[in-house]
Amino acid sequence: MVIGLIAVDSKYPNLALMKLSAYHKAKGDLVEWYTPFQHYDVVYMAKVFTFTPDYYQVIANADKVEKGGTGYDIRKTLLPEIDRLQPDYSIYNISPDLAYGFLTRGCPNKCKWCVVPQKEGAIRPYMDIEEIAKGKRKAILMDNNVIASDYGLQQIEKIVKMGLRVDFNQALDARLVTDEIAALLAKVHWIRYVRFGCDTTAQIAHVEKAASLMNKHGYKGEYFLYCILMDFQESYSRVNHWRGEEYKRFKPYAQPYRPLDKRGGDVPNTALAARFSALGKPKGTIQHLRVCRYEAT
Repeated sequence: MVIGLIAVDSKYPNLALMKLSAYHKAKGDLVEWYTPFQHYDVVYMAKVFTFTPDYYQVIANADKVEKGGTGYDIRKTLLPEIDRLQPDYSIYNISPDLAYGFLTRGCPNKCKWCVVPQKEGAIRPYMDIEEIAKGKRKAILMDNNVIASDYGLQQIEKIVKMGLRVDFNQALDARLVTDEIAALLAKVHWIRYVRFGCDTTAQIAHVEKAASLMNKHGYKGEYFLYCILMDFQESYSRVNHWRGEEYKRFKPYAQPYRPLDKRGGDVPNTALAARFSALGKPKGTIQHLRVCRYEAT
């Protein structure tokens, strides 16, 4: 069989496409990025966001087209025998020392801007770090709320023992950071940042407390803060809270909110982002929503 892959709206490595590639290559199939000049038995299309335009070409050169991802259907998942496979990192030319994956799926919170509870449900164990890393020295982990799970904390303990460098790129929940958890997190070898969510004014104090506890236990790196933009005045005040010399280790990253049901490229809150820019950017930037955060996974 000849298999074509299309990442419709994101250049970020797509875990589902990498696993589908691994599955088909193990069967002896030819797998490549889609081109209109080849005939395919199956074309897999992955779309992360609902607000981005769909693929602009008609797929007329394939016997079958499979669409997946939040941008198409939040209920559609990989078959279990595919989901547990090691990804085919070669399709993205990813460093041989770097792994991607999830330790947990789901989240116990029900934030009004987030699709994860609707898509994945309550938090639960998913994979073991050894199963993800497979001897690699670094891992990007895309858990939505890893420290809300006892299993997730156990996995972080294992990460420390293994000496892996990691990035929980969907952020940690600062509200859950106790002194004991801060001591554990301070032992982790972070690829670059510790990431926290700071999506409401009330979370500012939690982030400051969590950072203070981690600093006490020896963490000397930076804090990357995801900040959703909804109400202009509240959002602008919250993002700009992190200005000043005393907050030089805090890097706010502002993200306009997009409703899950907004489709076709008409992006809400563009005006909100423009108002931020017009008033002078804080240390963070106004960017599109990151993968798996808020609206899209």
